[in-house]
Amino acid sequence: MSRLRGGAERDSRAGFRAERRDCGASVPQGLLKAARKSGQLNLSGRNLSEVPQCVWRINVDVPEEASQNLSFSATERWWEQTDLTKLIISNNKLQSLTDDLRLLPALTVLDIHDNQLTSLPSAIRELENLQKLNVSHNKLKIVPEEITNLRNLKGLYLQHNELTCIPEGFEKLFNLEDMDLSNNCLTTVPASFSSLSSLVRLNLSCNQLKNLPAEISGMKRLKHLDCNSNLLETIPSNLAGMESLELLYLRRNKLRFLPEFPSCKLLKELHLGENQIEMLGAEHLKHLNSILVLDLRDNKLKSVPDEITLLQSLERLDLSNNDISSLPYSLGRLHLKYLALEGNPMRTIRREIINKGTQEVLKYLRSKIKDDEPSQSDSVIETAMTLPSESKVNVHSITTLKILDYSDKQTTLIPDEVFDAVKSNMITSINFSKNQLCEIPQRIVELKEMVSDVNLSFNKLSFMSLELCMLQKLTFLDLRNNFLNSLPEEMESLVRLQTINLSFNSNNQVGSVDPVKLKTMENLITLDLQNNDLLQIPPELGNCVNLRTLLLDGNPFRVPRAAILMKGTAAILEYLRDRIPT
Repeated sequence: MSRLRGGAERDSRAGFRAERRDCGASVPQGLLKAARKSGQLNLSGRNLSEVPQCVWRINVDVPEEASQNLSFSATERWWEQTDLTKLIISNNKLQSLTDDLRLLPALTVLDIHDNQLTSLPSAIRELENLQKLNVSHNKLKIVPEEITNLRNLKGLYLQHNELTCIPEGFEKLFNLEDMDLSNNCLTTVPASFSSLSSLVRLNLSCNQLKNLPAEISGMKRLKHLDCNSNLLETIPSNLAGMESLELLYLRRNKLRFLPEFPSCKLLKELHLGENQIEMLGAEHLKHLNSILVLDLRDNKLKSVPDEITLLQSLERLDLSNNDISSLPYSLGRLHLKYLALEGNPMRTIRREIINKGTQEVLKYLRSKIKDDEPSQSDSVIETAMTLPSESKVNVHSITTLKILDYSDKQTTLIPDEVFDAVKSNMITSINFSKNQLCEIPQRIVELKEMVSDVNLSFNKLSFMSLELCMLQKLTFLDLRNNFLNSLPEEMESLVRLQTINLSFNSNNQVGSVDPVKLKTMENLITLDLQNNDLLQIPPELGNCVNLRTLLLDGNPFRVPRAAILMKGTAAILEYLRDRIPT
């Protein structure tokens, strides 16, 4: 009897040894033991051609050390150890995974990039806790439909495979925030992608896409969209409604013209190099208020519109390898850090000036502004088609672009003929920026039924008149670089206002902006108060929960501290709310 028991014990230990042989030298027992404690196992770069059974069964089998040591300390109670939550088996030679994958239901991260997988097992649908799945750099031809069962998935990385299509049902991945489908063979994007309401980053570069579905605009939280290196000939106009978009990459496609971007107020980078774009108009630029980088290299542009100066935040402008022979001198007023012009038949700027770099070019352009009379400098702009009787007014902008533009004139008053020129035309935008206005023109109220965008930046306004508060359709208001120190209570009547830029005003005290009034402006999503003299931020501002962008940098207040500001708008608002006196 005792021999039988002894034999059984030996058999049991032999079983554990067999398991050890199954793992072999590629997965040391010490690694498995550590994984039971940490819940993480990294087997990358071990030349594995298959995943050893002991890995799949790590949370099922009694570990070998249990048969060797019957007195466990508190730290070695194997039956209390952690379920595996993170498994990395990248950079191996795996050609397939088995359905034993289901034995690891606690996995939140599965990283199997850089293998030779041609498919994924259907059992992957059972990993319901999975938050990150990286199957990039494999040989997948299809994505299994079962993947749409992973409702907690936040990151899905399928780049560098051989995918030709995406299965139906992806809209079920409503928690997905980051998806990379680049470097595949996709020819279409499912319209159902519009339901991916949490998606922040989408990479579709290096595929064979000829168009994008109009429904893509449904991704209201999307900040980063990369469509470089495809076959796109057009962009759906709906794309212009993606109000959260910050980075848009469209390089190396077949685009001939651009859409307008009326709702993309937060767009910081627009990459359009290596296309076939022939014209850049004011309508393409007028809404790009936050743009920092504009890449237009290797296109077929013949001119740059004077409205490029509306892009006051622009830092990098790449116009290299186009067909541009002259630049508007007003470009010199931008605070560019980088301007690329090489590869253009430039006639108005000598080669030696271009070779000296960005600052010398800008300095030269500024000097020409002083040399030229306004009528001469305007002649550089092809779009300024004006009638002799209305020589001061850009009639083309009024009739074609719906913009009333009297900017950059250094005038103290807007002449009556500017407003008279509107006649019966529909006007949606007013640009009176870069003048010497000390007050808002009273006749602006004549356009109250039409105008949605008003730019009064770079003037000398010390107060905001009530006329402006009567523009009921106003959604965008730019008042930066003035002398404002307060805003009128009547501003609460601007119920459609979404963005107000108050940066670079002198002696601006936010205490004079009533947070209670701001809260009544329910559509306000962007409030820019950067670079003022704000000594304090009223905690009640935290109640403006609809704000998506609150910019406070460059002010002398001590709280919120920089660490809070760096966390973004939601964190700032939460911080302020916590400090509201009860």
